[in-house]
Amino acid sequence: MQRLLFPPLKTLLGSQSVRLLVPRAAPRTQCGCSCGIRRPLRSGQYSTVSEVALQSGRETASLPSKAADRVVGQWLLVCSGMVAGAVILGGVTRLTESGLSMVDWHLIKEMKPPTSQEEWETEFQKYQQFPEFKILNHNMTLAEFKFIWYMEYSHRMWGRTVGLAYILPAAYFWRKGWLNRGMKGRVLALCALVCFQGLLGWYMVKSGLEEKPDSHDIPRVSQYRLAAHLGSALVLYCASLWTSLSLLLPQHKLPETRQLLWLRRFAHGTAGLVFLTALSGAFVAGLDAGLVYNSFPKMGESWIPQDLFTFSPILKNVFENPTMVQFDHRVLGITSVTAITALYFLSRRIPLPRRTKMAAVTLLALAYMQAGLGISTLLMYVPTPLAATHQSGSLALLSGALWLMNELRRVPK
Repeated sequence: MQRLLFPPLKTLLGSQSVRLLVPRAAPRTQCGCSCGIRRPLRSGQYSTVSEVALQSGRETASLPSKAADRVVGQWLLVCSGMVAGAVILGGVTRLTESGLSMVDWHLIKEMKPPTSQEEWETEFQKYQQFPEFKILNHNMTLAEFKFIWYMEYSHRMWGRTVGLAYILPAAYFWRKGWLNRGMKGRVLALCALVCFQGLLGWYMVKSGLEEKPDSHDIPRVSQYRLAAHLGSALVLYCASLWTSLSLLLPQHKLPETRQLLWLRRFAHGTAGLVFLTALSGAFVAGLDAGLVYNSFPKMGESWIPQDLFTFSPILKNVFENPTMVQFDHRVLGITSVTAITALYFLSRRIPLPRRTKMAAVTLLALAYMQAGLGISTLLMYVPTPLAATHQSGSLALLSGALWLMNELRRVPK
């Protein structure tokens, strides 16, 4: 920032505007000594070049260059990829039932894992005091505990790395003056959201560590908190990716026709539907709903199972009944694929740039790939590698939807 506001001295001295502003030396008065005395400067005159630079800096706002925008865009693209990695790693942690292995949360202290046998035994004894060990893992050995502990540890450390990847470059770019006013607000929001993610993750884990004397169910985190944790991560991912694409990809000047307007609205609605489908997957994971009705397209022997509305009140089934949760996820997934297919054929009726057509084709291919992964995961009783790939597919599908939306965005007048 200092370089932008205070250019090199030679450059300033060579500028015509500076030569006009810098006053000439006042004539020396004749006196009996060999030295001369300058006349005092009048109001509005400048005595040094730095004062000229200061005055001109107040009147001219420095704007980020295209090169700076490109660097910021690449940074946010890397950050979005790291968030995607955190989501996938979190999904694997959930699938391996490792999320409740670390029963404490310390921002700095827990960064150092146990090293000695005594430290590992102390950590294992902490875990033994909580419901998951007492009900589910009471025969677990120390070696087995180390595996699930390292899974959760990796997820937490990756989350801290993501936080640093946002905050440290943001402070650097801010100081360098590479962020305009609007971008500063976005970057602050992204940094705040990544910090909120860490707190929300611990709030989610706490729900699985609570004693529930009246419940004989397998200890697990609250599906509501899991959905909130995943949802905020998806928002962070989408916001980072959207901003990076807006900075890196040149915008098309598309003719504002009625067909294009409808296509743009339909693309926004489809992206929202894809987001909602991905979010509903958190309830499926939180309730282990993928382990019921492992058949497709029917659920068991019927299209609509009889135990959809076993809970009271009825609305409770949507979020707490595993059968209803899986049914909702199926319906949302099929609806998303149908909407993306319709969006693709609608885009073929409009003359679009080649890159936009590629985005539409990519989104269609990702949709059918994701549907195939979801069905395979269900039929094979949710194997961890396949389920993790299915979760990765949801992020890829979101990326395709955001890419197409970005291609169709309106050019500001």
